Amino acid sequence: MSPVLSGVLQLLALVVVLALVHGPLGDYMARVYSSEKHYKPEKWIYKAIGADPDAEMRWTSYLRSVLVFSLVSVLFLYGLQRLQGILPGSLGFSSIDSDQAFNTAVSFVANTNWQSYAGEQAMGHVVQTGGLAVQNFVSAAVGMAVAVALVRGFARSRTGELGNFWSDLVRGTVRILLPLSVVGAIVLVACGVIQNFAGIHEVGQFMGGSQQWNGGAVASQEVIKELGTNGGGYFNANSAHPFENPTPFSNLFEIFLILVIPFALTRTFGRMVGSLRQGYAILATMATIWLAFTALMMWTEFAHHGPALDIAGGAMEGKETRFGIAGSAIFSVATTLTSTGAVNSFHSSYTGLGGGIQLLGMQLGEIAPGGVGSGLYGMLIMAIIAVFLAGLMVGRTPEYLGKKIGTRQIKLAACYILITPALVLCFTALAMALPSPVQSLANSGAHGFSEVLYAYTSGANNNGSAFAGLNADTQWFNSTIGIVITLGRFLPMVFVLALAGSLAEQQPIPGTRGTLRTDKPLYVGLLVATIVIVTGLTYFPALALGPLAEGLAS
Repeated sequence: MSPVLSGVLQLLALVVVLALVHGPLGDYMARVYSSEKHYKPEKWIYKAIGADPDAEMRWTSYLRSVLVFSLVSVLFLYGLQRLQGILPGSLGFSSIDSDQAFNTAVSFVANTNWQSYAGEQAMGHVVQTGGLAVQNFVSAAVGMAVAVALVRGFARSRTGELGNFWSDLVRGTVRILLPLSVVGAIVLVACGVIQNFAGIHEVGQFMGGSQQWNGGAVASQEVIKELGTNGGGYFNANSAHPFENPTPFSNLFEIFLILVIPFALTRTFGRMVGSLRQGYAILATMATIWLAFTALMMWTEFAHHGPALDIAGGAMEGKETRFGIAGSAIFSVATTLTSTGAVNSFHSSYTGLGGGIQLLGMQLGEIAPGGVGSGLYGMLIMAIIAVFLAGLMVGRTPEYLGKKIGTRQIKLAACYILITPALVLCFTALAMALPSPVQSLANSGAHGFSEVLYAYTSGANNNGSAFAGLNADTQWFNSTIGIVITLGRFLPMVFVLALAGSLAEQQPIPGTRGTLRTDKPLYVGLLVATIVIVTGLTYFPALALGPLAEGLAS
């Protein structure tokens, strides 16, 4: 079987399985977030944290709860890392330095999982399992809660109430993420992913020295790393490591885990707003971009430019032979079009244009299908921008799902789409202008610029992957990327929840013959064009200096 045909069949199998689970999982999540019943374990949690799960919250209270919970999570994870040297199960590792502990804490709480350390050489079992894995669950649940709050803003009328954050957080964790993770972990263990609490042991003698590996609860962390679109690897090689991703089947299964909840949330959206067709329109937009990016990535990596690539059958540098070009390309697109950041190949070794596709996928806002929760609310923001542009073209007041898109709504949506590019471009410019940060570059020229641009794009969009040619374990990058991650996660949430509150207060507007149908293919095309044009106008100059220049020169 040719590598190209193998890639096409893998992609088809992935599409079929995602289509099969889309309806049942999406409907189930809609029931979870609409239910008035509390299970007994959930009641214990509410009692322990002193929360009233039935108290409705306005957007300000909802936001305050998000920020307080996240702040406490950052402080807890930071303290756990700083105390690692005296904790049991540390495997003899010392405490994490303050700047790296800060970077890691905000990164995992913000669902970014940017890692400037090698996990098997720095983190013991307590920090990995009791700290990082826990944040993989709750940070994903926070993103889903914010998305559901925005959906309620569209679904409700004449009220500023968006539900209860604590109830949404607990239900997302207990009823959705935990059960799926248990099943997924069993599948991964069956594939050969390790699950133990073994210590450090030697595995053989190599070139006059010994190689050492430590065990860990890898399968249970690997599954939520992908399912919650987190991305932080137990080992430095991430999903290229055979202990995390041993076979082609496990590779395809991990891609499925990355995509399943973000795509299924479009069904949840349709159910909660009372129109499945609206959910299908959002799904079609996400799927169109995802398939287009996957096809482009496979084309750039399979293209033969020279005898070495011709012999290898494509650009195999930096890719695992057990996955090949197709399995690596599909994984790469899935992880950069979501906020996952997991990698099964070396992104810095992709072709110039391939690296550009990875960058552009994040710069779109990671909305195709995006992160767990963040992808849906990011796409809905772009949907509002699209109907606003359509209203300008025909001279009508824009509406979306029966809600008027006025000055306040557009200002909030505009702030949302501007904050991330501002963080990326400003901090990239600073890093390239100052003498100290550029010393971390492993490459000069266009590729070196791409390394820095990728790092801040990954941080601001809460992705977490890296070109890896950049030495990010410095005070400058640990601190600035940590700041970018924090602002890139929580500032957009402010605008999303404020927008949700303003929509929930409105009286629905009845549709007329002149109302733009947002459940038709014409609108899907308009939405795709809006996303591409807005992103292109924002980032094209930076992309031209980095991956485009590198790709055209090769």
